[in-house]
Amino acid sequence: MNKIALPIAIIALVASVASFFYLQSSSDLVYVDVNKLLDGYKRTKIVKAEFDEKAKTMKSNVDSLLADWQKELKTYEKERSGLSEKELELKQQLLGNKQQQINNYQQAVQKQLQEEDKKVTQTVINDINDFVKEYGKKNGYKVIFGATGSGTIMYGEESSDLTDKVLEELNAEFEGK
Repeated sequence: MNKIALPIAIIALVASVASFFYLQSSSDLVYVDVNKLLDGYKRTKIVKAEFDEKAKTMKSNVDSLLADWQKELKTYEKERSGLSEKELELKQQLLGNKQQQINNYQQAVQKQLQEEDKKVTQTVINDINDFVKEYGKKNGYKVIFGATGSGTIMYGEESSDLTDKVLEELNAEFEGK
């Protein structure tokens, strides 16, 4: 009986030590730098470029409307002396209405751009969050913290920083590799 007990005790000891180190390594606290992921994610750059192009087009439309209005205003100022009082009043009212419409349009464009910016940014953030969740499951992490630079994680050992690994795999998935 003693001959069997010693090998069983050794196997049990080895198994408990191995499980301790396995559990210890799988419960390490790890984190990713969220800002670095956002900046380094290739889809962020593509989405931002598309958004910037759309914003540029919309702003140039507003600028064009403003330029037309200013031309009308200069024309009005030149012709003003030859107009009757009724014509002056009508022209001033028309110019005022047009200016108000342009201001309203400009505000609507700004609001639309802000909403669109939020939407595309949230889409990229959702991609990253979904990827990190799957990455954590696949690699056996219980928790992956997100460091944002605003005090959520003040310090972390470099060995606990998964940002570069996650970013590399995130971009590879985006590119279809």
